[in-house]
Amino acid sequence: MTQNDTEARLAELEIQVALQNDLLDSLNDTVARLQQALDLQQAQLRLLYGRLQEKDGGVANQPFNPATEIPPHY
Repeated sequence: MTQNDTEARLAELEIQVALQNDLLDSLNDTVARLQQALDLQQAQLRLLYGRLQEKDGGVANQPFNPATEIPPHY
């Protein structure tokens, strides 16, 4: 193997490492954005669950009664 072949292989490896680092940074940013979205959705779900509990009077063991679920336009 000649000196030029070794330098070419080393340059190729450096390029691959640079591309992999760029991809890793991109994936890290994507995961961070997904975590923020998940945190927001969980907070919204907790808020909705709390409002549902307030609406039902905090009693979760009541049987489902369709008559109490009539839409307001009826």
